[in-house]
Amino acid sequence: MYTKQIHVVNPSGLHARPASDFVGLAKTFQSKIEIGRAGEDDAYNAKSIIMLMSLGLEQGEQAVLSAEGEDEKEAVEALAELVAGFTD
Repeated sequence: MYTKQIHVVNPSGLHARPASDFVGLAKTFQSKIEIGRAGEDDAYNAKSIIMLMSLGLEQGEQAVLSAEGEDEKEAVEALAELVAGFTD
């Protein structure tokens, strides 16, 4: 399992278009990918737009991305880079 903490910088958080882009990228990887709010035990399926939207990550929050599978590191790093690039 590969895990990385990320920081949500987008003013609207991880909602609507950013969430759609995130899930679209997550689905390109074979690994099981989860995302959760840092400091909480709950983790959500990062390949589900419904689960990601229900998480409701806002600007300034910390989240934890984790993946397990043959492309786990590539998946987490690509998704972390995507989230870091969301600025509006």
